[in-house]
Amino acid sequence: PLDYKEETAAAKGTQPCLGESLSISDLECSLCIRMFFEPVTTPCGHTFCKECLERCLDHRPNCPLCKQSLREYLKAGRYSPTVLLQDIMLAAFPTQLAERRELHRAEMAELSNLTKNIPIFVCTMSFPGIPCPLHVFEPRYRLMIRRCQESGSRRFGMCIYENGKSFADYGCMLEIRQVELLADGRSLVDTIGRQRFRVLSRGHRDGYHTADIEYLEDKKVSGEELQELQCLHESTYCLAQRFCEHGDLTSRHILMQHGPLPEKEEDIQASADGPTWCWWLISILPLDPSYQLNLLSCTSLRARLSQLQHILTALLQQPP
Repeated sequence: PLDYKEETAAAKGTQPCLGESLSISDLECSLCIRMFFEPVTTPCGHTFCKECLERCLDHRPNCPLCKQSLREYLKAGRYSPTVLLQDIMLAAFPTQLAERRELHRAEMAELSNLTKNIPIFVCTMSFPGIPCPLHVFEPRYRLMIRRCQESGSRRFGMCIYENGKSFADYGCMLEIRQVELLADGRSLVDTIGRQRFRVLSRGHRDGYHTADIEYLEDKKVSGEELQELQCLHESTYCLAQRFCEHGDLTSRHILMQHGPLPEKEEDIQASADGPTWCWWLISILPLDPSYQLNLLSCTSLRARLSQLQHILTALLQQPP
């Protein structure tokens, strides 16, 4: 008779190992036809990559396979990983799982590039240092915001629509500060303006616009030119204070919405975009978006202050 060790070896020999009884196709997501990445299982029992399921739920709150309602699942806003499936993939196909992870890492690295193929939200004017609250409901932008968070960049470009083009030639990078996810998948996104940019070329990715860009910087001046610029800055800021203290109903309403005029900065050339108070003023003044766009693209602080001085003088001369 066989001793215990031989019996065990014989039993092992008849049992196929996990890798032999499974094939890669058994562990493929039915949506992307790739090996599961961060697999999640719905209440109706179907498993998908987390990202694939999220993209489907952006469009309809139903299971992509059996069409059962997933409204409550979407409302919870949490997607717990299917741990057993992850363990099986690690045990049976460690090399392929590592390759799948590396592919995802490369995709995230590509999405975090902040000059090539940056995502573009085509919506409203935004300005450096100025908050820009957004209500995100379109599936393409829901995907875009999620990717900005997952890639770690937390940034995207904001441009206005321009006739004859998909969006304007100039825009402002926005940084996501906070995202409040609503029960139906929409979100309230709190962003703030960062650097201005010029569009070099346009593209698309999964339904939303993208662009290759270059950042804009104000031209620095020195000596006598800087002294003149500081005088212009002082006088324009005084006009801005007068405008804010004008006291009519419109300006009181503006101040309630946007807060007080920002303080003057010590060094008016410290930022590549110039003093924040200028952008605050441009964002609240009753200006046409095309005029605001001209001011956004201007890289001369002197020219921008001169324009603001002209506008404020005209507004202050109007009867209350």
